[in-house]
Amino acid sequence: MEKAPNPPRTLGVFTLAMINVAAICSIKNWPLTAEYGFSSLFFYIVAALLFFIPSALVSAELATGWPERGGIFVWVKEALGHKWGFLAVWLLWVNNVVWYPTVLSFIAATIAYAFNPALADNPLYTFLVIFIAYWGTTLLNLRGMKASGFISSLGAFAGAIIPGVLIILLGLSWIFFGRPSEISFGMSDLIPSFSSANQIVFLAGLILGLAGMEMSAVHARDVINPQKNYPRAILLSTILIVGLSVLGTLAIAIVIPQGKVSLVSGGMEAIKYFLDSYNMGWSVPLISVMIAIGALGQMSTWIVGPSKGLLAAAQSGELPHILHKENKKGMPVNLLIFQGIIASVISCVFLLMPNVNTSFWILLAMVAQLYLIMYLLMFISAIVLRYKRPNVKRSYRVPCGNLGMWIVGGVGFLASLATIVIGFLPPDQLETGNLIFYESFLIVGTVLLTIAPFVIHLFKKKSWDKP
Repeated sequence: MEKAPNPPRTLGVFTLAMINVAAICSIKNWPLTAEYGFSSLFFYIVAALLFFIPSALVSAELATGWPERGGIFVWVKEALGHKWGFLAVWLLWVNNVVWYPTVLSFIAATIAYAFNPALADNPLYTFLVIFIAYWGTTLLNLRGMKASGFISSLGAFAGAIIPGVLIILLGLSWIFFGRPSEISFGMSDLIPSFSSANQIVFLAGLILGLAGMEMSAVHARDVINPQKNYPRAILLSTILIVGLSVLGTLAIAIVIPQGKVSLVSGGMEAIKYFLDSYNMGWSVPLISVMIAIGALGQMSTWIVGPSKGLLAAAQSGELPHILHKENKKGMPVNLLIFQGIIASVISCVFLLMPNVNTSFWILLAMVAQLYLIMYLLMFISAIVLRYKRPNVKRSYRVPCGNLGMWIVGGVGFLASLATIVIGFLPPDQLETGNLIFYESFLIVGTVLLTIAPFVIHLFKKKSWDKP
């Protein structure tokens, strides 16, 4: 099959930064973290120092050293070999397939707040919104990276930056006018209780909420002057994501009593409570539409990013020919359709689960486990490539030579490993039901989805290697 010609470079610093913001920064994560009160700042600092900043620095070096399309697949393949590269990009892809039902149900519930909140509990309505939103976004992404970048930029502005700044300003005015705060700001309130590991299990969800900076590397070949512009975009998006997340979370925690937030509502109940406190309930429909647009932008970014990474693996002979195809815009058309079919099926199963809150968390926990295994491979690869490919030009390097890479990569690796262990513990804040079922679901699901690439290799045909 003749491969489609390389499309022109269309992404600048701002657009790439907005892709990162759209992919990572989501208001739906803030109420979850706000349950920690002032100690949420402690968890953000820990997550940023031990995971988010190391992953951003390592991603910037790897992307500027290996800017060809493929991202995590290329990096791990260069460091550890073809099979491990395929495992890494598979984990990036499959964790998103499991994640889509959570964000899609959030979009459906959020849109319902614009005109009839009661519809948020209607399965038929939810399924229709899921189906239309997912396939509509997929079809738009097939129009190429310029269209995809526009969707991400629109989502970042409408659904994260504008509502986020509004929530932050309302929180600041709450304090400025001397209204009572639901949290206190003493040093004892900053440090959380470590009496039980189950108390800090939500840290896995927070780290997952800050994951994804490496995903934009699959677009490195679409970036104008990637060696200079990619690190600049990483810096800009890091400042925006951490700043908005910390301030937004604290603003919500100031106004909303702990225990008032549902995981599945995605924060709309919390935001309504927040706005009602300011007699601004009239703005809830507008804010809900904006946040839904933001979630669509986030989903759009994740629909195309991991698929383009898996495409690089497919075209290297890891998957059958039918999944190699690109359209004239350079988009992996058959992979996107295949992914959509799987996501649609999983979404139907999600709607049939009896306990939505617990089901939401179990799916989120499994996503975190799969994603963090991929991060283990990425941090190891970054260290290995310093020795295996020392002469490859990297316009950005993690500072302080190889020692600096050992420190940054090592910290990121250990943080990922610790979060995997924590993620298997059920949170005290949720009723998880049968503990054996909960642990079995997570362990068996994680193991099966992790070994799947090796099973695919057992059935691999030589014809897959042909271009």
